[in-house]
Amino acid sequence: MTRRTAPRAALLAAGELLAWWAVLALLWLVLISTVDTLERVVGAGCAAVGAVLARTGRRAVSWQ
Repeated sequence: MTRRTAPRAALLAAGELLAWWAVLALLWLVLISTVDTLERVVGAGCAAVGAVLARTGRRAVSWQ
């Protein structure tokens, strides 16, 4: 990885994590009927963990 591609790769990774987090957080909010502050925090945390696991799994499958 060269100096020019390192920032781009980091931005792509951050964008992918943000996209996964947004989808999983919205799914969490849809599946829970009444949402209070604790459920939002737990949902955001679970979505973040899920996003990291989804990205790791996708990279493991596509890595040769």
